[in-house]
Amino acid sequence: MQILIRGSKVEITDAMRDYVEEKLKKLDKYLENSDNVKANVLVKIEGHKQTVEITIPLKNFIIRSEETQDDFYASVDKALDVMERQIRKNKTRIKAKANKTKMDFAFDEVEEENNKEETIIKHKMVEVKPMDAEEAVLQMELLGHQFYLFRNVSTDKEAVVYKRKNGGYGVIEAE
Repeated sequence: MQILIRGSKVEITDAMRDYVEEKLKKLDKYLENSDNVKANVLVKIEGHKQTVEITIPLKNFIIRSEETQDDFYASVDKALDVMERQIRKNKTRIKAKANKTKMDFAFDEVEEENNKEETIIKHKMVEVKPMDAEEAVLQMELLGHQFYLFRNVSTDKEAVVYKRKNGGYGVIEAE
């Protein structure tokens, strides 16, 4: 696995780099062709809190985790635990999808603002990929989001899959 580590308001030391590389090697057992996989790690410091954001873009999925702790090493450990749990939790869905298409996995082994003003806080551009609703649910779970935008392959229209408050998932599709 190729690992790109960068810091925001922090200089990445050799000890930090070695620790992240050692920990990310644990995910190799879940990935096919792990030598071709690139992991992006961003370390941020805000006050005394240290945030570690790990993103691993794969051919059909994106695995992402962001954790904030008082200690850098604790942040890395927690972020990797979350990523590994996401992969294990969605193992059956990923395997079912793998039967349909070639996958990257091998299983052998927005903060809430209390403002009365309604303003757009963040603007993000995303690539809308064609997939079915089940694959969109899986992608949403892997990212740890509450919703996911995708292009429905059966209708060729943009759609959003989301988690319902009472459990289950919903789909909103454009006309």
